[in-house]
Amino acid sequence: MAQDWTKVTVSVASCDTDRAAAVISMLDNSLMIEDYSDFSLNGMYGELVDEKILNANRDTAKISIFVPREKNLAEYLEYINARLPEQRIKYTLSLEGLDEDDWSEGWKKYFKPIPLGKLTIVPAWEDYEASEGEVVIKIDPGMAFGTGTHETTRLVMRLMQNIVTEGETVLDVGCGSGILSIAAARLGAAKCCAYDIDPVAVKVARENVAADGLSDIIEVGTSDLLAGVRLIPGGYDLCVANIVADIIIRMLPDVGAYLKPHAPIILSGIVAEREAEVRDFAESLGYKVLDSAHENDWAALMISK
Repeated sequence: MAQDWTKVTVSVASCDTDRAAAVISMLDNSLMIEDYSDFSLNGMYGELVDEKILNANRDTAKISIFVPREKNLAEYLEYINARLPEQRIKYTLSLEGLDEDDWSEGWKKYFKPIPLGKLTIVPAWEDYEASEGEVVIKIDPGMAFGTGTHETTRLVMRLMQNIVTEGETVLDVGCGSGILSIAAARLGAAKCCAYDIDPVAVKVARENVAADGLSDIIEVGTSDLLAGVRLIPGGYDLCVANIVADIIIRMLPDVGAYLKPHAPIILSGIVAEREAEVRDFAESLGYKVLDSAHENDWAALMISK
């Protein structure tokens, strides 16, 4: 019989507990944290301590959330596997409560064609007949971020499809599965340079780019934010960055050197409560907010100087 929920547990070094919990709390505020790094037997109740606690690893913490069956588990795992590497947090992930399918295949039942204006995201394993004028993006995210099921990806694509024009160059920072670069190429971009710090994401993105027949247009590489980004003559016409608020703030002072004057930047992965902080910081650097988009608790901004 299927479970009513899945327990998702992330194990990290104890020193990373607070940062990892902050990331995971974006998915669910009800966290169960097992961290015994500060535990001491000194005290009147020392003899009553459970043996499990006595034998627990003091160097490792576990952070768990409980995902109800009616929710899309793929989105939760997609988010964790994208955001923790961005924060340079080493982790392992485990699931409990999945007994009807092996997850490596079972999650695919949640990923169906997603229409986003003139763009439609389609699973790579599904046959799909496009209607006239419809731009189809086929994607197999593997363990990388970017199926289009997450709000942050959808927000970028909604903003992007209105501004990408034929022959433009696009910089994709934190590319995940490569979905945004593929979308830009399908919309007419002549060259896209996509980068991610996670080697798994880089591998997946290259596979998706090749499967879509876009290897001549999209270049995928490994980079810690902008450190490994290739400069092109004149600069990029557009930058997209679906990351998190802290990383966006770290990137903004330097990204202009890679872009043409007045080139738009689309920023996503911003929780709604931090939108004003990102907006204010961008404006302090001389950027103006050209447009914004919101879905549930997420925000995306399009800015330019």
